Amino acid sequence: MPIRLNLLAEAQAAEEERRRDPVKRAVWLAALLIALILAWSSYLQLRTALASSDVSRVEAQLGAHTNEFQQILDYQKKTAEMNEKLRVLRLLAASRFLNGTLLNALQQTTAQDVQLVRLKVDQLYTRVEATKAHTNEENVVTKARPASATERIAVNLEGIDSSASPGDQVNLFKVVLATNAYFKGMLTQTNSINLRNLSPVQVAPVTGKPCVMFSLECRYPEKTR
Repeated sequence: MPIRLNLLAEAQAAEEERRRDPVKRAVWLAALLIALILAWSSYLQLRTALASSDVSRVEAQLGAHTNEFQQILDYQKKTAEMNEKLRVLRLLAASRFLNGTLLNALQQTTAQDVQLVRLKVDQLYTRVEATKAHTNEENVVTKARPASATERIAVNLEGIDSSASPGDQVNLFKVVLATNAYFKGMLTQTNSINLRNLSPVQVAPVTGKPCVMFSLECRYPEKTR
């Protein structure tokens, strides 16, 4: 029976032993792990970049909504100011002084031998500027106060009493004025009609009759708006 000799057996055994070297396996395993870590790191960086892009997009949208919200607040503030001005204007229109109404009332307030020769209306407005709320050094808070205006109106009537007894009809004319519906509702409750001047008896230049000149002041109540 022939005997076979493998002259390369020793070299093959050495090569097999080299292939089974644990250090080499460890190196390959480490390289594989490093590759996996690098791949995972790249994946995380990609996720981070995408998340940063989403955050930037959401922040941009939030900034746009914030600007829109601020604009809405500004519009609401302006609308409130306009509504307040309209309310004050309606109040002023409803209670403003009307010369036509005054003249119509004077046509209904007459006395025998009394003639009005002059009408003067004085309207004075005192304006107070608005103040903002503030806190002093003692932490006492002073509330804000809106702007206001105080209206003062006085109607001056100048007339002639040419009755048989000049001067007697002046008081009667005052009573007629005080009992008129318009003056009764518009004037102050006390001292609403005052006699400011009463001249001595004199001769009227037009009629040649004796007469007296007089002036009455009708004072309206002060109104603050």
